[in-house]
Amino acid sequence: MTVPKTSVLVLDSAEPESLARFYAELLGAASGPATGDGELFLVTGGSGVVLGVRRDPNHSPPSWPAPEDSQQAHLRILVAADSFDEAEREAVGLGARPLSAEEDGSRLDNRTTLRRFSDPAGHAFVLAAVREEPPAHRVVR
Repeated sequence: MTVPKTSVLVLDSAEPESLARFYAELLGAASGPATGDGELFLVTGGSGVVLGVRRDPNHSPPSWPAPEDSQQAHLRILVAADSFDEAEREAVGLGARPLSAEEDGSRLDNRTTLRRFSDPAGHAFVLAAVREEPPAHRVVR
């Protein structure tokens, strides 16, 4: 029998509390410390853990979208197509920085279905339009 478990993407940040708050507000979730030492903060929603943010006092933002560097990893946040522009305004209002296709080395920037950003700590994420409401996250046991 497999032990029940889930996984979470963890981002490093010199200021994990504020980055966790950024994602909590962006995703309509809550954030708080995972342990008493304040080294890991979790962003959680009604469906469970969505994202972790770990304290790294020496963190420096990824150099992507510099053309010579790879993106390595990014968050893809699914948004209903009819809420796409509003989601972009929310992200920018919370401190996200829009990135153009030229900045990330892409040949095509289809702004009708995908918009690229960096979070306040420099991590890459995209808003991706989907035809209907994104499915709820389910923890598989």
